[in-house]
Amino acid sequence: MTEVIGVRFSGSGKTYTFLANGVQAKREDAVIVESAQGKEFGIVSMPNHEVDESTLVEPVRKVLRIATQEDHGTVLMNREKEKGAINLCQSKIDQHGLEMKCISAEYSFDSNKILFNFIADGRVDFRDLVRDLASTFHARIELRQVGVRDEAKLLGGLGICGRPFCCSEFLDEFQPVSIKMAKEQNLSLNPTKISGTCGRLMCCLKYEQEAYEDLHRTTPRVGAQVETPDGPATVVEVALLSGKLKLRFESGDSFELKTFHKSEVGPLGSKPKRRVVEEELPPVFFKSEVPEETPAEDTPADKPHRPRRRRRPQGDKPQGEKPQQPKADKPQQPKADKPQQPKADKPQQADGESKPRNHYHRRRRPHHRPKQGGEGGKKAE
Repeated sequence: MTEVIGVRFSGSGKTYTFLANGVQAKREDAVIVESAQGKEFGIVSMPNHEVDESTLVEPVRKVLRIATQEDHGTVLMNREKEKGAINLCQSKIDQHGLEMKCISAEYSFDSNKILFNFIADGRVDFRDLVRDLASTFHARIELRQVGVRDEAKLLGGLGICGRPFCCSEFLDEFQPVSIKMAKEQNLSLNPTKISGTCGRLMCCLKYEQEAYEDLHRTTPRVGAQVETPDGPATVVEVALLSGKLKLRFESGDSFELKTFHKSEVGPLGSKPKRRVVEEELPPVFFKSEVPEETPAEDTPADKPHRPRRRRRPQGDKPQGEKPQQPKADKPQQPKADKPQQPKADKPQQADGESKPRNHYHRRRRPHHRPKQGGEGGKKAE
């Protein structure tokens, strides 16, 4: 067994294995390692661990030391140089009339080498450009052509889901993605909906592909003949994630559509059973949520039965009045006959005098006004 450390040279790059060489490093620690180009600055992605020597790929280089503050300052200085190197390289490309675009530049830790990444539609002869850049920067120059997916990984950005690109966050390498995956996942085949910012199919189509393949193996396809508890039927529609099937039952010239779960159907000739839906369990109370029991003396069974009092209408008595106590029955005494007094005659109204008018009731107006001198009109005096 050999003790090794996993190191990355960029945030989303591939992890390389180096011999620990007695260095104890934690995750996210900065270290200086030995590489084919010389010393390099990297970040620990896998701390010290032991592996079998047969799994290591030769040559295996070693970790030199933990990075110091001076090493961090050197890296920051190189990052500032890279910004100006991209603009200078693009200006040189325009001078030579080459159809290519420089997208990034990477300085080595000791600034002895500069790597330029560019995109182009085809092969480009950039030998003159390399000599011109070497005389300008006084360092070794390397030009590397990348594709559109690598461009998105180097530059970064936000996808249609609102999150940073998967390739620039955690993907070590690109996985092959095909249009067949979108068809099996019942996605729209509109290129604008299944393509990423790079113009290629989205990498996330690969994430759930194995789950969809397993669902397709255990779910009947559209048009298949299946047996159900209600008899044979034909699959019309399938919902893979929920496992529900829409089936067509034919009876003579008519048909009927029903929905079953895939566990309730089987091949023709079998005897499937209906799906048993589990009953809802009673609610579980925690100790602080258990309702308090009422004392035995206050239980409804021990209380005497009291008839409910009928609600008094609001207009009978004003609110706040105490109910009257029932009075004891008293012997009734015969009432003495009172002498009747003659009623006074009301003064009769003279002709022409109008009766007093109640102002609360409006006098009805006739529907039509009779004409003067006609029938029903006033007589001329």
